[in-house]
Amino acid sequence: QVQLVESGGGLVQPGGSLRLSCAASGSIFSIDAMGWYRQAPGKERDLVAVMRSGSQTNYADSVKGRFTISRDNAKTTVYLQMNSLKPEDTAVYYCYLKQRGINYWGKGTLVTVSS
Repeated sequence: QVQLVESGGGLVQPGGSLRLSCAASGSIFSIDAMGWYRQAPGKERDLVAVMRSGSQTNYADSVKGRFTISRDNAKTTVYLQMNSLKPEDTAVYYCYLKQRGINYWGKGTLVTVSS
């Protein structure tokens, strides 16, 4: 099994920054991709940013230029640096890992952007 533990969520003012972290542990041996999704109330869970095994990245258009995904040297921790946050970024952010065609999810961390 794979376990994903997120941290770093919280309340931030518009224009502020947060950095989310996700630590993966367990039976990790062949990661296809790691990244972040988010889900706002009443909306579907959408991709925010993903980093593939070759370090290629993909971002949602709504966050491109503001968010940056990165990975540690062991490639088992993924980060999401979020700058210039907007109220519409408010959502539960879920860490994501794909290994051998199986998707794994963290429990989510709430990011609230509000004055």
